[in-house]
Amino acid sequence: METSTFFECATGEQTMKYLSLPITANVSIPRKLPFYLAMEEYAASIMGDDDLFFMWQVNPTVIFGRNQLIENEVNLPYCREHGIEYYRRKSGGGCVFADMSNIMLSYITRSDNVQLTFTRYTDAVVESLRQLGLDAHASGRNDILIGNCKVSGSAFYHLPGFSIVHGTMLYDTDMTHIANAITPSREKLESKGVASVPSRITTIKEHCDISIEQFKAHLRNSMCDGSQKLTDNDVACIEEIEQGYLTPEFILGNNPRCNVTRQQRIEGVGELVVSMELNRNVIKHINIAGDYFLLGDLDGGIINRIVGKPLTTEALTDALRGVRMQDIIMNLETKQFINLLTN
Repeated sequence: METSTFFECATGEQTMKYLSLPITANVSIPRKLPFYLAMEEYAASIMGDDDLFFMWQVNPTVIFGRNQLIENEVNLPYCREHGIEYYRRKSGGGCVFADMSNIMLSYITRSDNVQLTFTRYTDAVVESLRQLGLDAHASGRNDILIGNCKVSGSAFYHLPGFSIVHGTMLYDTDMTHIANAITPSREKLESKGVASVPSRITTIKEHCDISIEQFKAHLRNSMCDGSQKLTDNDVACIEEIEQGYLTPEFILGNNPRCNVTRQQRIEGVGELVVSMELNRNVIKHINIAGDYFLLGDLDGGIINRIVGKPLTTEALTDALRGVRMQDIIMNLETKQFINLLTN
């Protein structure tokens, strides 16, 4: 199958270019994970009509979602003991572990359509895996499976006029670090029907006799029909964006003030952890954490509307009247959100 033919069919319009760093950027030496997140943002600002795609690898690192509470998701003592870095990303979704045997994938496109963006990306990756004879298929909102086990997960990040999907691809990995560095809730594991993280994942190496470099070359050749190379000046701009990811304030987040916590895993949405500070049953402060995918303005669309309102079904229904909740938190219905807060 021709490279460009597949992706044109999948998207209906665009082809995809592989975005590469200049030789002078020491591409053989892995940078810290936030550099590549910044590279995604920068790519959106310079891209033309074609979609962009690139791959990257990092030293052992935990990456957790924009709205997750670090103390709930990351085993900080274990990470510090074993030299594992940890960073927050701007996309939603859950916590993952990456190392040099785990290929990270980044896809940037001109689209505001979340479902179409995910479909474009997952269809291209699944087809590439099937070309290697693997029983690959998409599952749920953001996973790619080989058989019944997860080999890739992805998260979504929206910029005005652009969408970014970044995902993992487990060629091989350190299962001990995966089991100990991240700490998903029991409810999340039970929703997947498994007892632990390692029990529900697989790797490319288990199913295919191909080196990691050969596998990366296959992904690039099967998904892209050309390339676009960044300059040294581009790298300097990326490094400037990267600084925002490296601040302790961004990495650690704000510990929510609360005297009431509500937590629920909602099918198709993800896990929501709502922390509220109440005074005489009036909401004075609220924080909405979790591994959900954020699509819109959380503060203006939800939080600012309900702060100062009584924690009752009637008051919240009135405050959120006219709000399309699913346009702010992917797949979440207003009634589900109100039931979570008031139950």
